[in-house]
Amino acid sequence: MKLPEKIRKDFSVLRQKVNNKPLIYLDNGASSLTPDCVIAAMDSYYKEYRSNVHRGLHSLSEKATIEYEKARQKVISFINAEEPEVIWTKGTTESINLLAYTFSKKLVKGDEILLTEMEHHSNLVPWQQVCKHCKIQYIKVTPEGYLDLNDFKKKLNKKTKIVSLTLMSNVLGTINDVKMITEEAHKVNALVIVDGAQGIPHLPIDVKVLDCDFLAFSGHKMLGPTGIGVLYGKKKHLQSLDPFLYGGDMISEVQFSHSFWNDLPWKFEAGTPQIAEAIGFGRAIEYLQSIGMKNIQEYEEEITKYALEKLQKIKGLKIQGPKDSKNRGSVFSFTIEGIHPHDLATILDREGIAVRAGNMCAMPLVTEVLKVGSVCRASFYCYNTFEEVDALVKALQKAQEIFHGR
Repeated sequence: MKLPEKIRKDFSVLRQKVNNKPLIYLDNGASSLTPDCVIAAMDSYYKEYRSNVHRGLHSLSEKATIEYEKARQKVISFINAEEPEVIWTKGTTESINLLAYTFSKKLVKGDEILLTEMEHHSNLVPWQQVCKHCKIQYIKVTPEGYLDLNDFKKKLNKKTKIVSLTLMSNVLGTINDVKMITEEAHKVNALVIVDGAQGIPHLPIDVKVLDCDFLAFSGHKMLGPTGIGVLYGKKKHLQSLDPFLYGGDMISEVQFSHSFWNDLPWKFEAGTPQIAEAIGFGRAIEYLQSIGMKNIQEYEEEITKYALEKLQKIKGLKIQGPKDSKNRGSVFSFTIEGIHPHDLATILDREGIAVRAGNMCAMPLVTEVLKVGSVCRASFYCYNTFEEVDALVKALQKAQEIFHGR
């Protein structure tokens, strides 16, 4: 039995029709769908023990605190981290902004930050804006959609203090060799920050194997709710950084003249957190683990190979990124000759197929490297089927008939 046959029943949202057609959801690169069990876990919090955490001595608050911290333990286990190394944030964007802001106070003029040309805006703009006193360099992308490793080794030097890169490109689908890049970066004592937003929903991740210094990811791309994310950091680094936000719960003592910070991880978690969202995220991780991340990876390699074969047969269609299913994720950004991506997305929506069109929040990559105005993106997850690939191909061919009469 194929993986989707086992799990599609768990997603009520998939039982609806869009424009009188069965929903085919291929916008997982933006946000995944949410299984019913995750929604139920969040409902349970609101219906049964709605209260704040870390503050009250009453039963509801104690229950909320226990469930909230249980969710953190699930994340710790999921990525093989240590006890104080997982911080709750609103998502990948906030996680990277936290790092950019705190490191901006440590970096000095002459220090260098090394990014890649395939970064999402959330791993480009923060460094660009808050580290203006540092030189930012970009690892080039090859015509095949891979990082140019010779360019990486050329630009990595003793002035490089931070290397920040995506685990998987949200445009190209490229899976980067983070472990190798980390090994090279550590040789010059540079810290490595990994944007795991696209990769961690689809691949087994062990932070001890990667040896990265920081890893950021979001719940809403991995079957969880919106508004919740994670920043993993090695304990020694987190201890050396100043807090990003100030207020309640991140302090151990406050006097009128000065304050003392709380222990990790709460030092970085000011204010009332996203309690229901964290609990829901924890349940989503349980669900992913029940499927098995290795099983998800293997299935997505199969559907990626199938989609590559089918899409490349469409005349005038160009896929961006690697053409080897083992070196890329199930993200397909493409253009079709003579049809604007926004028009494509509109026609696909009429067929009940949800995709995305635009620059994918990676404008420099799309416009300056790929040299296209925008792309159409179909992104798959573990509940998508081979039949949905066929439906996408048929809808794209229909779009060509509408525009070109063929």
